[in-house]
Amino acid sequence: MSPWHLDEKIEGFPVPAGAITFTGPVDRAAGEVERIVGRYRDIADAVAESDRPLVLAGDCLTALGLVAGLQRRHRELSVIWLDGHGDFNTPAISVSGYLAGMSLAMLTGRAPEPICERLGLRPVPDEQAVLIGARDLDPAERDALDGSRVRRLAADSGAVRRAVSQSCGEIYLHVDVDIVDGEDLPGLKFPAGGGPSFALVEECLAQIVDAVPPRAASISCAWTPDRIGDESTRLAITRLAAAIGAELEWSADGAGSGET
Repeated sequence: MSPWHLDEKIEGFPVPAGAITFTGPVDRAAGEVERIVGRYRDIADAVAESDRPLVLAGDCLTALGLVAGLQRRHRELSVIWLDGHGDFNTPAISVSGYLAGMSLAMLTGRAPEPICERLGLRPVPDEQAVLIGARDLDPAERDALDGSRVRRLAADSGAVRRAVSQSCGEIYLHVDVDIVDGEDLPGLKFPAGGGPSFALVEECLAQIVDAVPPRAASISCAWTPDRIGDESTRLAITRLAAAIGAELEWSADGAGSGET
């Protein structure tokens, strides 16, 4: 569990029974990036020692820590990225400067500083990255994707299965909840219209897992503050996790097994 949106602690973040929560450095004298990097190092350490971990996180940028940890054990790694957004901005083209909107760009070696280099994260080759379901793109971000070799697919279960079957090495599977059409999943912090239904996303995930079981997975849980602790939110996370192959249970008080 990484109940953070960048450097903001998410109150009421849903915690399954038995989960370990990463609190990370709380030294307020340190800068925002230093605190973020500290948490990601903790996650990298845990992932490097885990067998098929599932991380629930408040943003997509947490994927940098997961991939850094996986790369300690696996030389070749492919990234399967399901998201309503491209997450392919960089500081040079971003309109907002929003770091989490640069997550996939950073993983593929664009704008490696100030986070990737400090994590020891190796760039994932474009050819080993598959972006599924992205439709809400900034103009410059769209151009960057068009000029890259990242494979882009609609959320079609057959096409997704074929693409995953052609991937190299181990698989890291990333699921942002806003891959689901905003009309079909209320309460998303960054909803994107015109996307697949929840049921179609579940079908795509089932095809991915059946074709090549991922070595690690994450679900980016970006809901609005008033919905993050809802039972409907927990149900949505449970369904996505089940499609990936993980069975989640929820304790009455929402507390995990510990913090690190």
